[in-house]
Amino acid sequence: MNEDRTYWLQSMLKIASPVLQHLKDGTLKKEMPVEMKENTKREQFSHLEVLSRLLVGMAPWLEKKCENNEEENLRTQYCELARVAIDSGTNPDSPDYMNFSNDFQPIVDTAFLAHAFLRAPNELWEKLEPRVKNNVILAMKATRSRKPVYSNWLLFSAIIEAFLYKAGEEDWDPMRIDYAIRQFDQWYLGDGVYSDGPEFHYDYYNSFVIHPMLVDLVETIGHQYNEWEEKKETIIIRSKRYAVIQERMISPEGTFPPVGRSIAYRFGVFQTLAHHALRKDLPSELAPAQVRSALTQVIKRMLEAPGTFTDSGWLTIGFCGHQPDIGEGYISTGSVYLCATAFLPLGLEESDPFWSHPPMEWTSKRAWSGKEFPIDQCLT
Repeated sequence: MNEDRTYWLQSMLKIASPVLQHLKDGTLKKEMPVEMKENTKREQFSHLEVLSRLLVGMAPWLEKKCENNEEENLRTQYCELARVAIDSGTNPDSPDYMNFSNDFQPIVDTAFLAHAFLRAPNELWEKLEPRVKNNVILAMKATRSRKPVYSNWLLFSAIIEAFLYKAGEEDWDPMRIDYAIRQFDQWYLGDGVYSDGPEFHYDYYNSFVIHPMLVDLVETIGHQYNEWEEKKETIIIRSKRYAVIQERMISPEGTFPPVGRSIAYRFGVFQTLAHHALRKDLPSELAPAQVRSALTQVIKRMLEAPGTFTDSGWLTIGFCGHQPDIGEGYISTGSVYLCATAFLPLGLEESDPFWSHPPMEWTSKRAWSGKEFPIDQCLT
């Protein structure tokens, strides 16, 4: 197996194993530490966060049969663990039953779970027992009792409805999807960047949520209405431009600016770049191997920082190591597992150029060493 792929896989499974194993044993709520700011009471949300955010990143690997027998055995094992975890989290009789209906935060993480189902429809959805499917549907629909925040949250409600459509639910709501698509078209600022709500914030939410969910939303359900289908190409082009920007932000040392909120999601910052690698539609100026090389350096810099994990293997709050003060009031242990979205390219075959081609210097590495590199072009 490619050395980088081995590292990525081992890293992802190191992050995943405590979560899935404790859900299998019915001990997640008992054993998972919930780190958070004082008096924020995030423990009521953290368990759904950890499951949904982990699976939305793992899903493509779980869905794709591996070419390597040893890796395939691991994949099969973790697929079963993931399905048991979903059962544990959505079964009202389980000690680890999760909060889908109390307060607003569950809208967010029910959506990440819905997105995971869209990314692994066979392994995570179709192979579930009918009883578990029914519990999942009830959990999804429970979020309809509250309205989303007027921001990237519109996409959370939309992606839940897209999943309900794919699951064959006749009462899926096109209005929630239409509102999200139209509103983000209004919030587009130019050059691949959306505003997250009426006021622009310089953060990474274009990658944490906006581009990946918009792209998968129109890919899943765009064909239902001409107005949605007509926006698909534009949505994808904008996302690809943002992927170019993301690759250029990775320094020669594998660092990137710690700007904006939610930087405790660590390398989850690069979901958009990882998403287009998975989709095999990286822009022409981005060779798959250079994206792999850049992301590998970032993942190593962050995961190998002292304090990133607790002694029992749980992620801590931090950007590079354990830095609890950067965790906003909505951040807890479960939140930071959105870093798993950087692992999306593990859903590519081992023989894909992303993994099989030799390492390559990425744009900033070439630029800062005096080598030729392509000039950047804005999206017009």
